[in-house]
Amino acid sequence: MMRLAEEVRKHGGTPRDPLDYKWQYLNLLQEKIAHRLENLEQGAEKKPYRVRGSIALLDELTRRGTTCYLASGTDEPFVIAEAKLLGIDHYFSERIYGARDDYQSFSKQMLLEQICNDHGLHGAELAVFGDGYVEIESARSVDGIAIGIASLESGEQGWDEWKKERLRTAGAQIMVPDWQESALLLSFLFGETDV
Repeated sequence: MMRLAEEVRKHGGTPRDPLDYKWQYLNLLQEKIAHRLENLEQGAEKKPYRVRGSIALLDELTRRGTTCYLASGTDEPFVIAEAKLLGIDHYFSERIYGARDDYQSFSKQMLLEQICNDHGLHGAELAVFGDGYVEIESARSVDGIAIGIASLESGEQGWDEWKKERLRTAGAQIMVPDWQESALLLSFLFGETDV
């Protein structure tokens, strides 16, 4: 939204505060997803709202003693609320992060650097799972393993080809359409098989 304000100024307009643009976007987004949130709040089955295989992946990471973090470009209060609605918040405990109005206090890059420092991680000891170019680029910048997921937003099986290309360009080292084969993926990541 800071870039949008720059473009408005560049083209002769008087931009609004970038936070105003951000909240306008968030309000429109909330309108678009309100029915999903309402369904979950009313006790709807969670499975259709999760990426296929995600619970098996999180269960296996937990069983292996992996410390998991959740970081999103969505504002933090919304991320925390949605993680609870989806029934995945317990996998992360207090390690759920999201965007903040004070944008200088959080970024995915900052979080990854903090994780590496706090846990003494180097290179392949850190694996980042994500569907956006930011986390993939950030993972590569700290020499972590970048695992891209190019799932279809519709919940159907298969690849989102646009996401797949974007993740490849960002530097994803491994790509999956969903987490259905998480056991094989984790076996490879933990050095139990060379797939």
